[in-house]
Order: sequence, then C-alpha cells, then structure tokens
Amino acid sequence: MLQTLIVAGRDRHRLQEIAQVATRFGIGVLAARFGLGTDGADGDPADLPRRTRLALEALGPTFVKLGQILATRGDLLPPDWIAEFERLHSSAPTLPFADLRDAVETALGEPPETAFASFDPNPLAAASMAQVHRAMLQDGQAVVLKIRRPGIRPRIEADLRLIAQGAALAERASADTRRFQPVALVRELAAAMLDECDFTNEGRNADRLRADFAGDPRVVVPTIHWQYTSDALLVMDYVDGVRPTDPASLRAAGIDPAAIAALGADVVLDMVLINGRFHADPHPGNLLCLPGNRIALLDLGMIGHVSPRRREEFVGFVQALQRGDPALLADILGAWSAGAGVAPEAVCGAADRLVARHGGQLVLRAIVTDLLTVMRETGLVMPSDLLLIFKALITIDGVLATIQPDFDLSAALRRASLRIVRARLSADHWGPVVQGLAWELGRIGDDAPRLLRLLVRRLEAEPVVPVAVQPDRAGPRWIAAAILAGATLIAAAGLLG
Repeated sequence: MLQTLIVAGRDRHRLQEIAQVATRFGIGVLAARFGLGTDGADGDPADLPRRTRLALEALGPTFVKLGQILATRGDLLPPDWIAEFERLHSSAPTLPFADLRDAVETALGEPPETAFASFDPNPLAAASMAQVHRAMLQDGQAVVLKIRRPGIRPRIEADLRLIAQGAALAERASADTRRFQPVALVRELAAAMLDECDFTNEGRNADRLRADFAGDPRVVVPTIHWQYTSDALLVMDYVDGVRPTDPASLRAAGIDPAAIAALGADVVLDMVLINGRFHADPHPGNLLCLPGNRIALLDLGMIGHVSPRRREEFVGFVQALQRGDPALLADILGAWSAGAGVAPEAVCGAADRLVARHGGQLVLRAIVTDLLTVMRETGLVMPSDLLLIFKALITIDGVLATIQPDFDLSAALRRASLRIVRARLSADHWGPVVQGLAWELGRIGDDAPRLLRLLVRRLEAEPVVPVAVQPDRAGPRWIAAAILAGATLIAAAGLLG
C-alpha cells in the first residue's frame, strides 16, 4: 500500500491524465475486471475492445506498446480483442522543427545545417516516440534523422511505474488476472520500451541484421552513421522503395510480386530458424521493396531473439503437424505449458484436435488461430518469446498474401528445412562446439594426474572385495575408474598429437 501511495504521489499528474482518458473512452469497466475498481456504466460492452484501442492510442507510446504485446496473446484474449489490438499504431501530429532543434543540436554538438550538406526542417514522418527528417551528408549520401520527441522518456518512465504498480495490485486481487501474469508482462513491456527509447539499440540491431545477411545482396538494412548517432538521435541511410501493399504498385516499379513474396518468406524464416534474431514487427510500414526484387528492413527497434531450444521446438511443432503425429505435438505443447497446471489428458486432447484439423497441411494462419483458441480454452500457455515468433510469421504471411494472393508459406517452410540442415553441418555451427570440446579435454588433461592420484589412494585405502560379494559397490567404482582412465588417455592423446 505504501508503495502504491508513493508511485501515485510521484506521478499524480500522469495518473490524472490516464483517468481522464479512461473516462473519455468509457473503459473504467476494465479496472473492475482486473480487480482495480468498481464497475461503472461504460457504454456498449461489445464496443469495449475498440474503445480500449482508441484509449491506448491516446495515451501514447507506452500504452500502444502494451496493446501490441497483448495482441500477441491470442492464448489469453478472444479474437475481437486481438483484432483491435492488431490495429494499434503510434502515429502522432508532427512537431515544428523549432521544438526539436535543441535536442538535435545537443546530440550533434552543432546545428544540423552545418553538420550536414543539407537538412530538411519539414518532417518526412512522425510517430509518438520520434519524428523523421531528411538530410544529406557532406559526401552526398542521402540520410534520415530519427529524432526522439522532447520529454518522451520521463513520460514513458512514469507510465511504466504506474502500469507496474497496477499489475502488482491486479495480480494480488484477482485469481483470473493471475493467469495473464501481468507482472511478467509489464517486465517485458519495460524492457521493450526502454530499449526503444535508446536509439543506439536500434542502431546495433541494424548492424547485427546486416551482418546476418551480409552474403545475400537481396536483403538491405540501412547503414547507421554512428558519428552522428546517440540515444536521442539515429542517423541512417535513406532508402527509397515501394511498400508491399499491392501487386500493381510493385509491377509499376519493375518489381516481381512473386519473387518478393518468396524472398520475404525466406528472410523471415532464416531470421527465426537459422540466425536466431528476427524483426519482430515486419508489417508493410517496416518493409520496402527495391528494384532487382530486393527487400529493405526498416524500424528495427523491436528485435526478437530465439534460443536454440526454441528453434528446435518450433521445428518439432511443424514436423508434428506435417507427419500427423499427436504424441510429438503433445510433448511440445506440454513443454510450452510447463507449470500452468494443465492435466496431461487436456494436453493430449489439444494435440489430437490440432492434428485432426491440420495434420499433413501447413496453412500457418489457420494453424495459429486454432492453436491459440485451443490454448485459451484448455488453459495451456505459450511462452512469450514463441508467441512473438508466431506473431511475426503471421504478420509476414499476411503481407505476402496481399502482394501474392496464392502465396503458400508452407512451401517456404519446406525450403527452410534444407537451409537449416546446411547450417547445422557448416563450420560456423560446429566450430564453437569443437572449440568447447577441446577446451574441456584440455581441462581434463590438466586435472587428470591429480584425479588419478586421488583415485589410486582411495582404492589403496579400501580392502579388495570380490565383485560377487558386493556387486552394487564394486561395479560402479571400476566403471568410474575405467571412465577416468579413458578420459586421461584421450586427453594425453590430444596433448601429444
């Protein structure tokens, strides 16, 4: 209670703004639903998802990002809420450059008119966190400046404190709310928002993705100009291209929609299944199609990471459906929902249902829609990092289907399986494994004389007992001795070889 009062007092002005927006859009009923207030007359309940989305947009980038994270939780929220949250965007009115000038001059150490050969004070684009302007370097390279809006970081930090406190209260007050794991959700939100507030994170993300696709000239990631970049200002190459919104606009620019669709699918699957690092929001505004059937990746503030274990699980999930194997699928669903308290028979039932509907075919959007519905109905829970993967795949699937209506992502998944095999057989994959093995063998070799002396003393100190008398004690000792001796010989061979 004391912590609640401290946060409410510190951020009282922002709390008043939030309350006013909640009243304006009639979403006070949500507070009651999560155990944070009393129910009120808030209008038509069927319209609540739309009004909530409008309220989140009015509250700014922190709440927009919260809604975008919730849009990935189809395992918890019904389809009408997911559909509204998927429409969230962070647009905002443009600011006169005079309001941004101090921030830009502080970041550059000089006016932009002298730092660059040319600078356009008229904004190219605007969002709730940043505004974009065009410029040209002294060497003639066209660039854009992404400028953080003044005062936005303290506002985001206040929002995060208030949301975190509300999540803690809701988790204590309502058993139904605890299934949403609101405290963990807010931790995810805070990490995403603070990363996006610091534009150097986006710059590093761009450098990493560019390195991932260094061998593929069809994938373009704008170069970051670090000499001008800071936490409040990002300067990168300007990319002129066509949004992947309809096939006619692509053909008019000399770009083949079918080639772009195939490339887009391959790029996203390589990011997820091979590189382990992917663009978490590949919607049409973050992609550009370029002449030569190339793709440019933009707005890299939100990057997802996939551990080797998650990659294996995702591949196993796909293979279980391809083979029509409910036992394998049940194992994977059970691993994802470990700790959720779901009965094994419910897990098996969910696997049987999914295989019956989708076994042998891979229509990703239909699979994921059914999967999330089944999980919501049975209480299964999917780890948030996997939800981000599925969300990215569904998003790119929707984009590609727009420019190539008969596009089939399942074919791209089959192509990706061959690249996964090649990647696992490559020197890049096995090099670190071999190095780690060599290190361990070297360490065993260093310790082997000492361990062998300890073993000899132990054996000398004990009476010799026939194996037939005490098989349970003697057998393991001699096995251990044989293992140690074998390890010593292997290490010695490595040192002498």
